[in-house]
Amino acid sequence: MATAPKTRSQGRSVAAKPKRSAAPVRSSPKSRVAAEASITLSSKNYSSWSLRGWLIAKLAGLEFSEVMVSPDDANARKEILLLSPSILVPCLTHGSTKVWDTLAIGEYLNELKPDAGLLPADMAARAHCRAICGEMHSGFSSLRAALPMNLKGDFPGYKVWAKAEGDIERITTIWRDCLSKYGGPFLFGDKPCMADAMYAPVVTRFLTYHVSVDRVCSAYCKQIMAMPEMKEWIAAARLEHEDIEELDMEF
Repeated sequence: MATAPKTRSQGRSVAAKPKRSAAPVRSSPKSRVAAEASITLSSKNYSSWSLRGWLIAKLAGLEFSEVMVSPDDANARKEILLLSPSILVPCLTHGSTKVWDTLAIGEYLNELKPDAGLLPADMAARAHCRAICGEMHSGFSSLRAALPMNLKGDFPGYKVWAKAEGDIERITTIWRDCLSKYGGPFLFGDKPCMADAMYAPVVTRFLTYHVSVDRVCSAYCKQIMAMPEMKEWIAAARLEHEDIEELDMEF
């Protein structure tokens, strides 16, 4: 009886095909949004960067808890007194992600919450917004040194340094330009965005030290101070017991 011809696989062992490794599990956008979040902050009375990061998170609609670092902490104190080469407060912790630069926090939350309007929808306006946020982030050192944020302070008749006056003029020029171009009452239209959060501490400085500004800028300052988020922050700042003597004196 004739036998069937052998196939090529008969008579020899066939190596098993290697199993494909499972694809890495990626978190979905929904799971990223739902992750627990916290923001590490320093003094609400003195720390302008803490206010910026906190306000950006509030405007994004992010639910978060607060982790407070006492102004007596050596590193926090250095940052408030502008003696630290890096600013590590505020720091956003969102799930396993940590973001500790204010602009980076804003960009991260803009991606996480794109409908919150932290940045304008129009590309040109968005670039403009990023530009003035960057200017606030890296500039105006004379203003920071001469007029430190102090929400509980009140210094009428305060003598502003000449260099700080140049910063004040530049800031008010930015405000007038944006309010005219985008129609107000906020810098980029009818709702606050990342730029307003970046300049909000400057508004408080102008009020603390009774800096005289024109009618347009004065109206903008009132608009910022009327925000519920600002009222919440300032109320908490007034309850703080810690004082930094270097920032509670006229110099």
